[in-house]
Amino acid sequence: MSSGVVQIYYGDGHGKSTAALGNAIHAASEGKSVIVIQFLKGKMEKELEFLQRLEPEIKFFRFSKSDAPFDELGEDEKKEESINLKNGFNYGKKVISTGACDMIIFDEILGLLDHKVITIEDIRGMMECRPEEMDIIFTGRILQDGVREFADEIYNIAPEK
Repeated sequence: MSSGVVQIYYGDGHGKSTAALGNAIHAASEGKSVIVIQFLKGKMEKELEFLQRLEPEIKFFRFSKSDAPFDELGEDEKKEESINLKNGFNYGKKVISTGACDMIIFDEILGLLDHKVITIEDIRGMMECRPEEMDIIFTGRILQDGVREFADEIYNIAPEK
């Protein structure tokens, strides 16, 4: 049985989520099961509707309820949205602990760290229950040093021009 890989796509450039989804499509084409949990994406109904055409091979979940970006929410709205986002993280943790798929993508999870919705310790606890053969992908803009230790591969996506 092969060992899984933990990849991180981060940086200011566009294409982090696209790279992660490319990995998902590749895995699904090999008959593997994939779950994608998207954070901080807002509603983006048309995009989600399109992505859901890839189901059941690739399953998509969004736990955000707000239409507005997290940064633009008031304090009470941020608290409520933080609960929703934390529920998404906890769902992902359960998927990992039960080995419910071959690959899981946490799209924009690094933003949850930036907004203090989760901590490095939360990620550490999740990674400790990871099945050895499961592939995990994290995306987001800012890569905190504490997350680096979990990665086998790190890609900095940055614009050149």
